Amino acid sequence: MSSGIPLNVGIVRSVAGDADAPKRVLLAEPRGYCAGVDRAVETVEKALEKHGAPIYVRKEIVHNRHVVETLRERGVIFVDQTEEVPEGALVVFSAHGVSPAVHESAARRNLHTIDATCPLVTKVHQEAKRFARDDFDILLIGHEGHEEVEGTAGEAPDHVQLVDGPDAVDSVTVRDENKVIWLSQTTLSVDETMETVNRLRQKFPKLQDPPSDDICYATSNRQTAVKAMAPECDLVIVVGSRNSSNSVRLVEVALSAGARAAHLVDYAREVDTAWLEGIRTVGVTSGASVPEILVEGVLELLAEHGFGAVVPVTTANETLVFSLPRELRTARA
Repeated sequence: MSSGIPLNVGIVRSVAGDADAPKRVLLAEPRGYCAGVDRAVETVEKALEKHGAPIYVRKEIVHNRHVVETLRERGVIFVDQTEEVPEGALVVFSAHGVSPAVHESAARRNLHTIDATCPLVTKVHQEAKRFARDDFDILLIGHEGHEEVEGTAGEAPDHVQLVDGPDAVDSVTVRDENKVIWLSQTTLSVDETMETVNRLRQKFPKLQDPPSDDICYATSNRQTAVKAMAPECDLVIVVGSRNSSNSVRLVEVALSAGARAAHLVDYAREVDTAWLEGIRTVGVTSGASVPEILVEGVLELLAEHGFGAVVPVTTANETLVFSLPRELRTARA
């Protein structure tokens, strides 16, 4: 999965405001595609190879504009609901997961389904079902309206209560304070999640923790890398889409960890060169659903403006790989 051991965080310190300091880029590692996103995108690509266009995908396969637009050009049709898919057609469920009601809807329409849900999201679904069977109140920390939250809550709607950040804790009520557990969306800010948990525990001292971390290793690793470099950065550029929870969180983490400015961009062309005026150190990272080609575009633009020196900031080494859904495994080289 990841080593969890800092491998190369030796950053030569610069003096803030030193106009003679060389321009440089601190490049976060790890960044970009996580194992779940890699699996989901490859699932759609293999489905296209095996079945031909068009194929349908419920919601965005991952939250990245470039990935979605590229797949659409290859014949993928993205829909919001299974009712939009012709009866008997093939539909892929996105990496964020779906509720049992969505599976039931697909079955009623005789749809052929391939489930690209990230296995780490599936783990949270299984936890929700398990604790619902034991009649726990489940406090799900996450963002209202996010597909992952909707899918997890749908596993046990009578037991799950959404807690959207620390400020939502005051309105939480439970049936039995001895049977309360918290779960979380996998792509949240680690620090904000723990702030919410601490607030919940003050209110419910017997609150139980999930059996294992719900925030995924990739989200946590990317935030750790940003925290390592942010104090040295005049500016942090996060490559990612605005509907990507983990990408948005990286901007917040950069600012809270000491970066003097931070911006989210989908493409290099969205970088405002005015941001670079008077800047000596730029940090660059990308969300877990971002292909590396988009980061390369940002590095090329920065090089054109004098930021040719790139220093990697490595805090973990990720090795986890997930198998494709069983319907496509024979198609994998």
